[in-house]
Amino acid sequence: MEIERINENTVKFYISYGDIEERGFDREEIWYNRERSEELFWEMMDEVHQEEEFVVEGPLWIQVQALEKGLEILVTKAQVSKDGQKFELPIPNEKLKDLPVDGNIEDILDHHFNPDHSDDDDLLLEEESLEFLIAFKDFEDVIMLSNRGGLDDLITVLYNYNNKYYLFTEFPEDLFEEDEIDDILSILLEYGYETQLTIHRIQEYGKKIISENVFAEIRKHFK
Repeated sequence: MEIERINENTVKFYISYGDIEERGFDREEIWYNRERSEELFWEMMDEVHQEEEFVVEGPLWIQVQALEKGLEILVTKAQVSKDGQKFELPIPNEKLKDLPVDGNIEDILDHHFNPDHSDDDDLLLEEESLEFLIAFKDFEDVIMLSNRGGLDDLITVLYNYNNKYYLFTEFPEDLFEEDEIDDILSILLEYGYETQLTIHRIQEYGKKIISENVFAEIRKHFK
Protein backbone atom coordinates (compact mmCIF):
# COMPACT_ATOMS: atom_id res chain seq x y z
CA MET A 1 0.00 0.00 0.00
CA GLU A 2 1.31 3.46 -0.92
CA ILE A 3 0.70 6.30 1.54
CA GLU A 4 1.05 10.04 0.90
CA ARG A 5 0.61 12.64 3.64
CA ILE A 6 -1.08 15.69 2.10
CA ASN A 7 -1.12 17.89 5.20
CA GLU A 8 -1.84 17.74 8.94
CA ASN A 9 -5.48 16.78 8.38
CA THR A 10 -5.39 14.83 5.13
CA VAL A 11 -3.80 11.61 3.94
CA LYS A 12 -4.08 9.79 0.62
CA PHE A 13 -3.31 6.14 0.02
CA TYR A 14 -3.43 3.67 -2.84
CA ILE A 15 -4.03 -0.06 -2.52
CA SER A 16 -4.00 -2.50 -5.42
CA TYR A 17 -6.62 -5.18 -5.89
CA GLY A 18 -3.84 -7.75 -5.52
CA ASP A 19 -2.94 -6.34 -2.11
CA ILE A 20 -6.61 -6.38 -1.12
CA GLU A 21 -6.85 -10.08 -1.97
CA GLU A 22 -3.61 -10.86 -0.09
CA ARG A 23 -5.23 -9.38 3.01
CA GLY A 24 -8.01 -11.96 2.78
CA PHE A 25 -10.67 -9.81 1.07
CA ASP A 26 -12.51 -10.62 -2.13
CA ARG A 27 -12.44 -7.86 -4.73
CA GLU A 28 -16.22 -7.96 -5.16
CA GLU A 29 -17.22 -8.11 -1.49
CA ILE A 30 -15.62 -4.77 -0.66
CA TRP A 31 -18.23 -3.17 -2.90
CA TYR A 32 -21.30 -5.01 -1.68
CA ASN A 33 -20.52 -6.15 1.89
CA ARG A 34 -20.63 -3.18 4.26
CA GLU A 35 -19.00 -5.00 7.18
CA ARG A 36 -16.10 -6.33 5.12
CA SER A 37 -15.47 -2.97 3.46
CA GLU A 38 -15.22 -1.35 6.88
CA GLU A 39 -12.81 -4.03 8.08
CA LEU A 40 -10.57 -3.36 5.08
CA PHE A 41 -10.75 0.40 5.60
CA TRP A 42 -9.77 0.23 9.29
CA GLU A 43 -6.97 -2.20 8.53
CA MET A 44 -5.58 0.31 6.04
CA MET A 45 -6.05 3.15 8.53
CA ASP A 46 -4.00 1.20 11.08
CA GLU A 47 -1.09 1.22 8.63
CA VAL A 48 -1.59 4.92 7.94
CA HIS A 49 -1.55 5.59 11.69
CA GLN A 50 1.72 3.72 12.15
CA GLU A 51 3.58 5.13 9.14
CA GLU A 52 2.29 8.71 9.19
CA GLU A 53 1.04 9.08 12.80
CA PHE A 54 -2.33 10.10 11.40
CA VAL A 55 -4.61 9.94 14.44
CA VAL A 56 -8.31 9.34 13.70
CA GLU A 57 -10.46 11.65 15.80
CA GLY A 58 -13.84 13.24 15.15
CA PRO A 59 -15.77 13.17 11.84
CA LEU A 60 -13.95 11.99 8.71
CA TRP A 61 -14.53 12.95 5.10
CA ILE A 62 -13.67 10.18 2.64
CA GLN A 63 -13.27 10.10 -1.14
CA VAL A 64 -12.67 6.84 -2.99
CA GLN A 65 -11.58 6.62 -6.61
CA ALA A 66 -11.76 3.21 -8.30
CA LEU A 67 -8.80 2.82 -10.66
CA GLU A 68 -8.04 0.04 -13.11
CA LYS A 69 -5.73 -1.83 -10.74
CA GLY A 70 -6.78 -0.63 -7.32
CA LEU A 71 -8.35 2.03 -5.11
CA GLU A 72 -7.15 5.55 -4.32
CA ILE A 73 -8.57 6.85 -1.05
CA LEU A 74 -8.40 10.34 0.43
CA VAL A 75 -9.20 10.75 4.14
CA THR A 76 -9.62 14.16 5.75
CA LYS A 77 -10.35 14.99 9.37
CA ALA A 78 -13.22 17.51 9.42
CA GLN A 79 -12.90 20.59 11.60
CA VAL A 80 -15.75 21.29 14.00
CA SER A 81 -16.79 24.84 14.89
CA LYS A 82 -16.88 25.93 18.53
CA ASP A 83 -20.64 25.47 18.76
CA GLY A 84 -20.28 21.93 17.43
CA GLN A 85 -22.74 22.57 14.60
CA LYS A 86 -20.57 23.25 11.56
CA PHE A 87 -18.10 20.94 9.85
CA GLU A 88 -15.39 22.30 7.58
CA LEU A 89 -12.89 20.49 5.39
CA PRO A 90 -9.34 21.82 5.82
CA ILE A 91 -8.32 21.47 2.15
CA PRO A 92 -8.87 23.95 -0.70
CA ASN A 93 -11.96 23.52 -2.90
CA GLU A 94 -9.87 23.54 -6.07
CA LYS A 95 -8.08 20.40 -4.90
CA LEU A 96 -11.36 18.67 -4.17
CA LYS A 97 -12.47 19.20 -7.77
CA ASP A 98 -9.55 17.06 -8.93
CA LEU A 99 -10.63 14.10 -6.80
CA PRO A 100 -13.58 12.21 -8.31
CA VAL A 101 -15.68 10.25 -5.85
CA ASP A 102 -16.90 6.71 -6.34
CA GLY A 103 -20.39 6.85 -4.87
CA ASN A 104 -20.76 3.12 -4.21
CA ILE A 105 -18.03 2.65 -1.67
CA GLU A 106 -18.62 6.12 -0.22
CA ASP A 107 -22.17 5.00 0.62
CA ILE A 108 -20.79 1.81 2.15
CA LEU A 109 -18.57 3.79 4.53
CA ASP A 110 -20.89 6.75 5.09
CA HIS A 111 -22.83 5.44 8.07
CA HIS A 112 -19.62 4.87 10.04
CA PHE A 113 -18.57 8.51 9.74
CA ASN A 114 -21.93 10.27 9.91
CA PRO A 115 -21.46 13.22 12.32
CA ASP A 116 -25.21 13.49 13.01
CA HIS A 117 -25.18 10.89 15.77
CA SER A 118 -27.47 11.02 18.77
CA ASP A 119 -26.86 10.93 22.51
CA ASP A 120 -28.16 7.36 22.41
CA ASP A 121 -25.22 6.47 20.18
CA ASP A 122 -22.80 7.91 22.74
CA LEU A 123 -24.49 5.92 25.49
CA LEU A 124 -24.19 2.73 23.47
CA LEU A 125 -20.46 3.34 23.00
CA GLU A 126 -20.03 3.87 26.71
CA GLU A 127 -21.87 0.64 27.50
CA GLU A 128 -19.60 -1.29 25.14
CA SER A 129 -16.35 0.30 26.30
CA LEU A 130 -15.28 -2.45 28.72
CA GLU A 131 -13.51 -4.37 25.93
CA PHE A 132 -10.56 -2.98 24.00
CA LEU A 133 -8.19 -4.17 21.29
CA ILE A 134 -4.73 -2.64 21.61
CA ALA A 135 -2.14 -2.96 18.82
CA PHE A 136 1.64 -3.02 19.25
CA LYS A 137 4.29 -2.44 16.61
CA ASP A 138 6.85 -4.63 18.38
CA PHE A 139 6.74 -7.49 20.87
CA GLU A 140 9.30 -5.63 22.97
CA ASP A 141 6.57 -3.08 23.76
CA VAL A 142 4.38 -5.88 25.14
CA ILE A 143 7.25 -7.14 27.29
CA MET A 144 7.84 -3.69 28.77
CA LEU A 145 4.12 -3.28 29.42
CA SER A 146 3.99 -6.62 31.25
CA ASN A 147 6.38 -5.21 33.87
CA ARG A 148 3.96 -2.46 34.83
CA GLY A 149 1.97 -3.21 37.95
CA GLY A 150 -1.79 -3.50 38.45
CA LEU A 151 -2.60 -5.23 35.17
CA ASP A 152 -2.90 -8.90 36.12
CA ASP A 153 -6.60 -8.68 37.03
CA LEU A 154 -7.46 -7.88 33.41
CA ILE A 155 -8.83 -10.56 31.13
CA THR A 156 -6.23 -10.62 28.34
CA VAL A 157 -5.47 -12.56 25.15
CA LEU A 158 -2.52 -11.90 22.86
CA TYR A 159 -2.62 -12.39 19.07
CA ASN A 160 -0.23 -11.97 16.15
CA TYR A 161 -1.58 -10.71 12.84
CA ASN A 162 0.28 -9.21 9.86
CA ASN A 163 3.52 -8.98 11.87
CA LYS A 164 1.87 -6.94 14.62
CA TYR A 165 0.70 -7.92 18.08
CA TYR A 166 -2.83 -7.35 19.32
CA LEU A 167 -3.89 -7.45 22.95
CA PHE A 168 -7.57 -8.11 23.59
CA THR A 169 -8.38 -6.62 26.99
CA GLU A 170 -11.57 -6.96 29.01
CA PHE A 171 -12.31 -5.13 32.24
CA PRO A 172 -14.53 -7.18 34.60
CA GLU A 173 -17.22 -4.76 35.76
CA ASP A 174 -17.15 -6.04 39.32
CA LEU A 175 -13.40 -5.38 39.70
CA PHE A 176 -12.86 -1.97 38.13
CA GLU A 177 -14.36 1.47 38.60
CA GLU A 178 -14.56 3.91 35.70
CA ASP A 179 -11.59 5.98 36.90
CA GLU A 180 -9.51 2.80 37.29
CA ILE A 181 -10.30 1.81 33.72
CA ASP A 182 -9.20 5.22 32.50
CA ASP A 183 -5.91 4.95 34.41
CA ILE A 184 -5.17 1.46 33.09
CA LEU A 185 -6.04 2.45 29.53
CA SER A 186 -3.58 5.32 29.81
CA ILE A 187 -0.87 2.81 30.74
CA LEU A 188 -1.78 0.46 27.87
CA LEU A 189 -1.69 3.32 25.38
CA GLU A 190 1.78 4.34 26.49
CA TYR A 191 3.06 1.21 24.76
CA GLY A 192 0.44 0.54 22.09
CA TYR A 193 -2.52 2.15 20.38
CA GLU A 194 -6.21 1.36 20.10
CA THR A 195 -6.87 -0.21 16.72
CA GLN A 196 -10.10 -0.02 14.73
CA LEU A 197 -9.79 -3.64 13.62
CA THR A 198 -12.41 -5.92 15.13
CA ILE A 199 -11.53 -8.76 17.48
CA HIS A 200 -13.52 -11.05 15.16
CA ARG A 201 -11.10 -10.37 12.31
CA ILE A 202 -8.08 -10.92 14.55
CA GLN A 203 -9.56 -14.19 15.83
CA GLU A 204 -10.30 -15.40 12.31
CA TYR A 205 -7.08 -14.45 10.53
CA GLY A 206 -4.58 -13.95 13.34
CA LYS A 207 -2.66 -16.45 15.49
CA LYS A 208 -3.35 -16.73 19.21
CA ILE A 209 -0.04 -16.41 21.08
CA ILE A 210 -1.16 -16.38 24.72
CA SER A 211 -4.71 -17.41 25.59
CA GLU A 212 -4.93 -15.89 29.10
CA ASN A 213 -3.03 -13.98 31.79
CA VAL A 214 -0.84 -12.41 29.12
CA PHE A 215 1.31 -10.24 31.37
CA ALA A 216 2.01 -12.96 33.95
CA GLU A 217 2.91 -15.45 31.21
CA ILE A 218 5.30 -13.00 29.55
CA ARG A 219 7.06 -12.31 32.86
CA LYS A 220 7.70 -16.05 33.26
CA HIS A 221 9.80 -16.06 30.09
CA PHE A 222 11.14 -12.51 29.80
CA LYS A 223 12.77 -10.79 32.74
